[in-house]
Amino acid sequence: MKAVVIRKFGSADGLEVVDLPAPVPAAGQVRITTEAIGVGGVDAVIRRGSFAAYGFREGHLLGSEVAGSVTAVGEGVDASWIGRRVWAFTGLSGGYAEQAVAAVEDVLPLPDGLTAADAVTVGGSGVVAHFALERARLAPGETVLVRGAAGSIGITAVQLATRAGAGAVAVTTSSAERGARLRDLGATHVLDRSGEGGPDAPSGVDVVIDVVGGADLPLFLDRLNANGRYVAVGVVGGQPPADFGMRLMDAFRRSLTFATFSSDTVPRSDGQTVRASQFAEAAHGDLRTVVHEVLPLDQAGAAHHAMDAGKVFGRVVLTP
Repeated sequence: MKAVVIRKFGSADGLEVVDLPAPVPAAGQVRITTEAIGVGGVDAVIRRGSFAAYGFREGHLLGSEVAGSVTAVGEGVDASWIGRRVWAFTGLSGGYAEQAVAAVEDVLPLPDGLTAADAVTVGGSGVVAHFALERARLAPGETVLVRGAAGSIGITAVQLATRAGAGAVAVTTSSAERGARLRDLGATHVLDRSGEGGPDAPSGVDVVIDVVGGADLPLFLDRLNANGRYVAVGVVGGQPPADFGMRLMDAFRRSLTFATFSSDTVPRSDGQTVRASQFAEAAHGDLRTVVHEVLPLDQAGAAHHAMDAGKVFGRVVLTP
């Protein structure tokens, strides 16, 4: 089967299309012939080599979520799964391929009306956005800032915050055109990437949901009102500066809360319940998904170049 691996850590040019044997589902797993493969920020972080300390090596087969049809099942899995169209979480590897395996507990049937591309656009990111806002204890009337709002996590977070009754939803993005699209999704204030905006920009916010991280993280921490909550859900912009902890302690008297959030800590059944609900909402148009572009699998490098250049609004999807 055709697959994409990391030949060399670093730029997107280090991705390589290779031929691999089709995976055989182990006990408790299903094999899926992929129709759509989500390209996420974590894929770019792994590709750059930023997670090498956690055991990722060159030769790694990227990809964490796919949608397609079940074609085989492992021992202990009901054969009725065969032929069903599903979304699946494959872990942090195995998705950039014509066939992938996943634990049956990490598989959900696709509802009628939801395309495979839409499924991998909201499947992983929607759960992150939901539980990040829950972790932030966003209350009706509060102001939330979504940093890095043009990605699939941010786009979903804007919609969920609006539905939760936020008094204002500010976003950071790189252009007026993107800002207009985010306003259409529910944003009320558009800031540039440094957090600057027009005269109506909120002077302080109660909640920050941050997909970016990086050197500018303390600037957004400074925007929190007293008793504000900051939830970091990604580091696509790199790690925060070394003195970040000192900046947090300098704000001691404002009683700020800083948290990180990974969907790895969500009980599997809770995540699947939220995901199934979001799939149903997306199928009926109540939750909007944004597919930036659909590319063939062998153009995974082009997809990563677009992400690195900040050109993606929504999610890039690969298809075999």
